[in-house]
Amino acid sequence: MALFEEEMDTSPMVSSLLSGLANYTNLPQGSREHEEAENNDGGKKKPVQAPRMGTFMGVYLPCLQNIFGVILFLRLTWVVGIAGIMESFCMVFLCCSCTMLTAISMSAIATNGVVPAGGSYYMISRSLGPEFGGAVGLCFYLGTTFAGAMYILGTIEILLAYIFPAMAIFKAEDASGEAAAMLNNMRVYGTCVLTCMATVVFVGVKYVNKFALVFLGCVILSILAIYAGVIKSAFDPPSFPICLLGNRTLSRHGFDLCTKMVVEGNETVGSKLWELFCTSRFLNATCDEYFTMNNVTEIEGIPGAASGLIQENLWSSYLTKGVIVEKRGLPSVSSPDTPVDMDQPYVFSDMTSYFTLLVGIYFPSVTGIMAGSNRSGDLRDAQKSIPTGTILAIATTSAVYISSVVLFGACIEGVVLRDKFGEAVNGNLVVGTLAWPSPWVIVIGSFFSTCGAGLQSLTGAPRLLQAISRDGIVPFLRVFGHGKANGEPTWALLLTACICEIGILIASLDEVAPILSMFFLMCYMFVNLACAVQTLLRTPNWRPRFRYYHWTLSFLGMSLCLALMFICSWYYALVAMLIAGLIYKYIEYRGAEKEWGDGIRGLSLSAARYALLRLEEGPPHTKNWRPQLLVLVRGDQEQNVVHPQLLSFTSQLKAGKGLTIVASVLEGTFLDNHPQAQRAEESIRRLMEAEKVKGFCQVVISSNLRDGMSHLIQSSGLGGLQHNTVLVGWPRSWRQKEDHQTWRNFIELVRETTAGHLALLVAKNVAMFPGNQERFSEGHIDVWWIVHDGGMLMLLPFLLRQHKVWRKCKMRIFTVAQMDDNSIQMKKDLTTFLYHLRITAEVEVVEMHESDISAYTYEKTLVMEQRSQILKQMHLTKNEREREIQSITDESRGSIRRKNPANTRLRLDVPEEQAADGEEKPEEEVQLIHDKNATTFSSSSQSPGDEVEAAPEKVHLTWTKEKSVAEKNKSKSPVSPEGIKDFFSMKPEWENLNQSNVRRMHTAVRLNEVIVKKSQDAKGPAVCSVSRGLAGAAWVLGTPEAPVPALAWHRGVPDPHPAPPPH
Repeated sequence: MALFEEEMDTSPMVSSLLSGLANYTNLPQGSREHEEAENNDGGKKKPVQAPRMGTFMGVYLPCLQNIFGVILFLRLTWVVGIAGIMESFCMVFLCCSCTMLTAISMSAIATNGVVPAGGSYYMISRSLGPEFGGAVGLCFYLGTTFAGAMYILGTIEILLAYIFPAMAIFKAEDASGEAAAMLNNMRVYGTCVLTCMATVVFVGVKYVNKFALVFLGCVILSILAIYAGVIKSAFDPPSFPICLLGNRTLSRHGFDLCTKMVVEGNETVGSKLWELFCTSRFLNATCDEYFTMNNVTEIEGIPGAASGLIQENLWSSYLTKGVIVEKRGLPSVSSPDTPVDMDQPYVFSDMTSYFTLLVGIYFPSVTGIMAGSNRSGDLRDAQKSIPTGTILAIATTSAVYISSVVLFGACIEGVVLRDKFGEAVNGNLVVGTLAWPSPWVIVIGSFFSTCGAGLQSLTGAPRLLQAISRDGIVPFLRVFGHGKANGEPTWALLLTACICEIGILIASLDEVAPILSMFFLMCYMFVNLACAVQTLLRTPNWRPRFRYYHWTLSFLGMSLCLALMFICSWYYALVAMLIAGLIYKYIEYRGAEKEWGDGIRGLSLSAARYALLRLEEGPPHTKNWRPQLLVLVRGDQEQNVVHPQLLSFTSQLKAGKGLTIVASVLEGTFLDNHPQAQRAEESIRRLMEAEKVKGFCQVVISSNLRDGMSHLIQSSGLGGLQHNTVLVGWPRSWRQKEDHQTWRNFIELVRETTAGHLALLVAKNVAMFPGNQERFSEGHIDVWWIVHDGGMLMLLPFLLRQHKVWRKCKMRIFTVAQMDDNSIQMKKDLTTFLYHLRITAEVEVVEMHESDISAYTYEKTLVMEQRSQILKQMHLTKNEREREIQSITDESRGSIRRKNPANTRLRLDVPEEQAADGEEKPEEEVQLIHDKNATTFSSSSQSPGDEVEAAPEKVHLTWTKEKSVAEKNKSKSPVSPEGIKDFFSMKPEWENLNQSNVRRMHTAVRLNEVIVKKSQDAKGPAVCSVSRGLAGAAWVLGTPEAPVPALAWHRGVPDPHPAPPPH
């Protein structure tokens, strides 16, 4: 163990680690996190009792209680009567298959680890990431909240329709207003019941848990009473007569005897039913035409299982709103022109029904399968109990639902099944008429079961919201993570009650049910997706103990959930998906700083690998070309980026598209500078976030800057995802003598980008580039198109103008013409070229004469050669050097004017900045002029003829004897006045110089003056293209006094006949 002495100081011993793993399931992860959050003030934690619940009590019964609910008692008979046995069977089979497939996927996820309180939210968030987890978790929360509203509305409907109808506050004056009055009563009583339930939950959940067994007993007792009634109806059906007028079903509210006339004493008069259709009780009264033409019959509403009624109820009978419920097969005589009076005692359809609507109403009756997984922390063996208990509960409830569909259709008359509120059976609950020993068993049992389900929804929904809030993935929900001292979610309960009130204000059970169906279906869909993704990715940590799963089953369940969403209600489905999408994008925008090892990360890696391999198949097409930038930045002593405006320009150029790599080089060794490299990466990453640059950062440690940049250019990127453009800032300190390597590194950078066939962007005056917050209301982006590069230069300002900073700027294209060029035709051709490129820009042709360039080139070459030779041998102060070079320059200009009187009108002035630039580093400028293979000339190699022809007639030097004597004392190698005169009389060997390179460089210098002059009023960067031959002089673009930033574009494709690169 001595070998691992250092590691054991920071890591636990193996025995301690195994002990912790063995006790891992005793305290769930979510409970531990919540307990630590509640006791962060240092309070003593209570010991956690060992879980004792088994499969039956911990999973099976809670799932039964949550699945069986209000729809079974209030709407299933109506669904069977409308859709028929066959379509109802298909509907139940689809919904139960959906929940069964979801349970299989959920069992696999739940047995792959501990699922704390939060259930499906924890499954999805830990499997698909915080974005999906937050979106689906909030949808599941909304579904649970609206489920509470649905249970409360079911409670009020049972109370007002079947228990105490006299409690209605709003009463309708006629039959047509009964529906509106009922909705208003639901709103008032629903709000009162919600307030009471929220108060009970606020006082303490322990009171809710005490009555949980009572509520469960009510549910089971009610179901047993239904089966007992079915068995009894086979040999002794109950007596619930139905009154029919012709084939129309009559409501029993206004009469007791199903007959038209009765005998009172010795007189035959009209019955109470007669009075409802006629003007008086007398036989000569005026009656309704349909009432007169049809007879009244009475049939049994519950014929029993042996009646053979199943064939009649086998097929659907969909109704539209306001249609009378009629019995098929009975004779009826009616006048088609006679309208139906809504005040007559018929049983009317209250809504238009169709298959998809029934699916949305029925689906909430199969939800609640997460009840067992939510209690994983209370189970003795969660990985065994959750799959077994959940699947058995779904199988039990599915069998109950399927058998109920068949038995209802076999025992109850069709007109009674289609009578939603039991008006034809004296206002009794339809399913209660079948129950034994009394309908009140179902009424009381369903009332208490719906109350319990509502309380459980109001208990579970706030805790789910609290779990989401405490994870911190949705910032604006953090306030709902707080509660009372004992951890009760007070604020979450208040929000839940407010959302639940929205469902109660809707007031219709049939309209609230499809809403919560959407949210539950979306939740189940993502549970199946999570299992499918984890299975397909085969991640190493995916080792569920539940083995009976497959990705095809999960995919089938996901597809079925999605199909049911749009079957139920396509517009509700779109709204639910929109809500989930908005939550997803919000979490993504705010940056969910959670890493749970989710499957989406693995899916992203697989997709990235596949995409990279596809990119390797061939080079990108020209249509898909865009600058893939490698941005080279420099850091200061604190590892902060020196020019952050370079990243602002990158953001404006890229707009989040394509590849961006921001790289930097640190000098030193990796072992010594690794912490500095990490700090530099963090600094670059923060700046990229601030400038909204979407890309990657990379810091390389190298022995010198030149090699580091070379390594970045060669190795950045991966596979087919590599950079094709290098963006670099202008080397600002290249004039300083102590930093002579700066410009050499820059020239090598130009060479390497050319060798790698990469484009090069050089930004000068970077500090003047606009930030992302600036907006230009007008201005121009100037493009100096010197070399034809296939249109790449035109692409840069086009991409810039896509950004809001440059959107209102216009483009100007400048091109250069010489004497033998047709300027008008050039402008016309360039305009046509821009038209084909679909780019709008102004075109201007700038003429540069050949004589300007030739004279300018010769003059600058002569001055620089003389200055270089002199200053190599002399050691002057800076001020003295400036005066001497100025007199040389002035004299050389006068000599050229005298020798070329015809060209005296030519502008041969040298800008002061250029002269000053050259004076500080003569050696480097000589190297720029000479080719690598050119020999350095000396005074002995010059012929007198060449000297007379090329040198100026007379050169004056401001040099006094005192200065010469002083310089002799300072210098170790004194120079005599005769030697100085020899130096001044020197002239360059024009034939030995590489005249092509010299001409190219000075052409760029001359062109630079024209660009600065023409582009002074431009808002954007003056963009210029340079060929390989001009690459060495690309740095001269722009001046420090230029009012606009400058950008040089160097295409990395070599010329067919390239000149040697400048040294």
